Amino acid sequence: MSYNTFGRVFRFTTWGESHGPALGVVIDGCPPGIALSEADIQPWLDKRRPGTSRFTTQRREPDEVRILSGVFDGRTTGTPISLLIENVDQRSKDYSNVALAYRPGHADYAYDAKYGFRDHRGGGRSSARETAARVAAGAVARLVIPEVTITGWVEAIGGDSATGFDASQIGENPFFAADAEAAVRWEALVDSARKSGSSLGAVVACEATGVPAGWGAPLYAKLDAELAAAAMSINAVKGVEIGDGFAAAALTGEANADPMRPGADGAPEFLANHAGGIAGGISTGQPVRLRVAFKPTSSILTPVPTISNTGEATEIATRGRHDPCVGIRGVPVVEAMMALVLADQKLLHRAQCG
Repeated sequence: MSYNTFGRVFRFTTWGESHGPALGVVIDGCPPGIALSEADIQPWLDKRRPGTSRFTTQRREPDEVRILSGVFDGRTTGTPISLLIENVDQRSKDYSNVALAYRPGHADYAYDAKYGFRDHRGGGRSSARETAARVAAGAVARLVIPEVTITGWVEAIGGDSATGFDASQIGENPFFAADAEAAVRWEALVDSARKSGSSLGAVVACEATGVPAGWGAPLYAKLDAELAAAAMSINAVKGVEIGDGFAAAALTGEANADPMRPGADGAPEFLANHAGGIAGGISTGQPVRLRVAFKPTSSILTPVPTISNTGEATEIATRGRHDPCVGIRGVPVVEAMMALVLADQKLLHRAQCG
């Protein structure tokens, strides 16, 4: 059984490979009557698009989206929405050595072990190129939750963490950094890794404001569990935290509590948000906060010991165009997955509670 679909009510299925003719997504369960055009989707794809700076892969893809179905007279019809993004700048010959040996840290060996063969061109289905389809789906999901504002940013690159936070800076640098000084440091860090044929990991943070209390479900459809699953499904993600995450394990009960006082509108006023806006799997009305750890890109020019696909000892240095820090372009992907989960949970809540 192959799983390429995510969601319960608002569901999406991605398809396509890194070096195939195109990739795309089919969205099912979107409510009818929502105004939707390519112009609503394209800005989010442009945010994720490769080749926008020297700090990302130099693959040149316009990532222009086409709506193939599910929209009539500019509005969603309630039927499946199909979105297409063509691949126009593949260089499959760069992966000739990957056909013969496995990249350590990549999915090459795991795919061979599962399927008995694999598409070595750019990693095929395991390539981060697949996330373009998620971002397109996330753009549609945002229209289902207009009451919610989602903001993502990079918190750390290569172990160097930002110390300040200014949301106005996020769109002013190529790292989606909320700290202008950190962005300057990261230029040197990523440049150094790129020139040496290596790569760096990153931590991406994401916050959703405007989420009302009550979204989510006890036990098996918890909002935080769905967010964790969504984030862990992103290529290169190896860790997820909700709210304080692992740091909460070092706190006492009173330090970890989110104290409440009566609010002006009858809802509680929270004095802290250690829980990341979620309690018992259900949103509390506070900002929903997520942190995601991206590992360093596995495709690097530095030779690494490995084995060939016939089991012999060898080394591999991956040619081609790759992100020296995949977490940078991971920001719009994390935002998209946040939007997709929240849209799904909104519809789930409406289905049960009206």
